[in-house]
Order: sequence, then C-alpha cells, then structure tokens
Amino acid sequence: MVLSRIWSAFIIVAIVVASIKYLFNDNYKAIYNDLVVGKSGDTVQIASKTLQSLPAEIQKSLQKTPDTELNRINYKKDSANQVAVYRVQKADGVISTSKSAVEISLGLIGIMTLFMGFMSIAEKAGGINFLSRMIQPFFSKLFPEIPKNHPAFGLMTLNFAANLLGLDNAATPFGLKTMDSLQSLNPDKERASNSQIMFLCLHASGLTLIPVSIIAIRASMNSATPTDIFLPTMIATFCATLAAMMIVSFKQKINILQPALLGFVGGLSTVLAFLVWYLVHLNKEELDQTSKLISNGMILLIFFAIILGAVYKKINVFDAFIDGAKEGFNVCIKIIPYLVGMLIAISLLRTSGVFDMVIDGMKWFAQIANLDTRFVDGLPTAIIRPLSGSGARGMMVDTMTAFGVDSFPARLSGILQGSSDTTFYVIAVYFGAVGIKNTRYTVGAMLLADLVGVVMSILMAYLFFG
Repeated sequence: MVLSRIWSAFIIVAIVVASIKYLFNDNYKAIYNDLVVGKSGDTVQIASKTLQSLPAEIQKSLQKTPDTELNRINYKKDSANQVAVYRVQKADGVISTSKSAVEISLGLIGIMTLFMGFMSIAEKAGGINFLSRMIQPFFSKLFPEIPKNHPAFGLMTLNFAANLLGLDNAATPFGLKTMDSLQSLNPDKERASNSQIMFLCLHASGLTLIPVSIIAIRASMNSATPTDIFLPTMIATFCATLAAMMIVSFKQKINILQPALLGFVGGLSTVLAFLVWYLVHLNKEELDQTSKLISNGMILLIFFAIILGAVYKKINVFDAFIDGAKEGFNVCIKIIPYLVGMLIAISLLRTSGVFDMVIDGMKWFAQIANLDTRFVDGLPTAIIRPLSGSGARGMMVDTMTAFGVDSFPARLSGILQGSSDTTFYVIAVYFGAVGIKNTRYTVGAMLLADLVGVVMSILMAYLFFG
C-alpha cells in the first residue's frame, strides 16, 4: 500500500508541476510532449529572438560566450545577433521509458540464465546447503523465522558477497533466487515477510568494497587521483548497511547486542578495515588490477567449485544448468510490468522538473541558513540514486563536467553514487519477481538507511576533501 501511494504521488505531482509550467511559463509550452514522447537529449526549440530583446543578464553572458545556459534554458547567438532560445530534455518520456524498461528486462535474460543455471547445479549438488550451515550461526539471529539449514542462508551469502565485490551482474540473480527461497516460507504470498524485508534492506544498503565503475569514470575524465573517493565511500556505505540492519532489527524487535551478531559484525569490520588499509596503499594501476583479479577471480572460483562439487556428487551437470536457466528466463519476463510501472513514474518526475525544484529549494535553504552550499551541488546524484541507477550515474558525470572532476561537488557525487543502491528499482524488481503487493515498512526503512548513507557521505566528503 505504501509503494502504491508513493507511486501515485510521483505521477500526480509530476503532472501538476508540468501543468503549472505550461500555464505560466512560455518556455514550457511543449512540456506535455516531453512527458509523453520526448527523448533524453532532445533539443526543444522555444523561440528565436534578437539579442537586444533579452534581459541584460543574458545579453552580458552571451557577449562572453555565444552559447550559454541560465535557469536550465539555453541561449545561442549567431553572427547576426539572432539568439535561438531552447532547452535540452534531461530524461526520456514515458513511451521511450517503457521501451527502455522492457529492454532492461530482456538484457537481464543472458545474465540471469547464466547465474541461475549455475545456482541450480549448486542446489542439486548440495553446495547451497553447505554454505547455509556455515553462515547460519550469524544469519539465524537476524532471520529468526528461517528454519535451520534452509538454503536461503547460502543464497543470501552469495548475494552479499557479490555486492561486496561490486558484481552487480551476479548479485541480481543471487538476490532474486534468495527472494524466491524466502517466498517459499512466506505464509501470506502477497505480503512481505520479516525475512524478506531484512534481506532486501541489507541488499539495498549497497555495501561495496571497491567502487570500480566510479573510479574508472573519474580516471577517464583525467582525475589527478581517481581512487581518492575509495576510503570515504567504503566508510559511508558500511555505515548505511549497519543503519539498515539496526532499523529493521528495531522494527522486528531483534536484539542486535547478541554475542553472535556482535562477533560477526566486529569480525567483518576488522576484515574490511584490513582490506581498506591494504588497498589504500596501492597506486591506481595496482588497485585496478587487484579489483579485477578479486572480482573476476571470485566468479570463476564459484563456477569452478560448483562444477567440481557437482561432478563429485555425480549430478547431471548440463541438465541441472538448463533447468536453472529456464527459471532465470521466466523471472526476467515476470518483472517487466513492475519495472515499467516504476520507471515511468521516475521519468515523469525528472522530465516535469520536480527534481530541479527540490535541488533549487535545498540550495536556497542552505544559503539562508548560512551553510557551506558546496554539498548541495553534489546532491542531485543522491536524490536520483534511489530512483534510477543510470540517471544517478549521468548526474554524477554531469557534476564532474560542470565543476571539475576533482572538485568538492564531483567527489561528493562519486561518494554518494557508491554508498547506496537504486531503492525503488530494487523494490519493484525483487518484490515483483515473487508477486509481493504489500511491502509493509520496506520503503521507509530503505529510505531511512539511504538518508544515513547520504549524511555520512557528506560528512566524509568534508572530512577528506573539505
């Protein structure tokens, strides 16, 4: 019900804001077209004016630069002092977004069939049960409703390990398989169980050891030290994960001070601290090589162990792989309606300018409160991140381009990108895959954990780069 209300609010607010712009701003007479059939990057022509007819501020800016932007409206002056007034659409309309949602789902098919196929082999060979027994002493405290030695424990371990190493392609199949396993224990098939909520909140907190893609983008944009966001990102995402665990534990009345939980968290913190200490002493090339070795090597190690165990147990390996691959295909088709629904709401929010209004409002508030407003320029990434991974990545690149890749806002946007996950995308895909309609308090818990990640990212940015 909560997700339904949020989804409805997104659409209503977006259309109302677009209508206000249409009625009272001549620059947005084509906004309805933008919302429905527009495409990201489209140039929307507004008018052609003489230089003298424009406000003095714009004239002065055009004298310095013949192509300038003010309040998200572009002005381009030619040699005859005629000025083309236009704007550039920031996001696809709902038609293109619907097509993109289907393409995303279809694009998952290959990856899903690959990993679900290997998961099927591991299940039939007993590998998932073996992993479950190893991790159960800790996970059984956070997931008291899951029976002893249930396969869900092993599947969760694989999902968290994939997230930790930044293996998004592997994390999604492992996560969807985990949700399906937890759904088998769920007495109410349309209502999220406590175990599903705990798992999804921990998954979406985005704990990642090495933010490889962010470092690569910074390096491609000629950053002097592309790896300098590594440590603050690691700290921020770890705090977000702990926050998610504590928030859900409080809601589910789980005692997080149990020795097993404290020991596991303390041990994990020690291991991560050691890895951070080791990795920060590497140069860019060494870090890049190490991250690739760990990430790709882990995938191959998992495949090797699964096949070796299956051969030892005399499992029909190929048939087991095909059985799992078929399941992966079906899951990808099943999530299409949920993904389309969520992405079109996000498209309307972005295209209508609601995001821009939020950012402008935050900057205004920071100014009247006499705060250092540098952090506001990095916040668009944080606001879009729960809604769209590609959108947030684009916003991060835009921030780096506008302010410089080694500027404070650019570094902050990189930390924000690496310290959280696409909350609403995760909810739509993971709950949609198992047919959950009542998400209970999942959205609130995940957004609260996201907020902790944002606050910690800002604090880390000021601590390291302020």
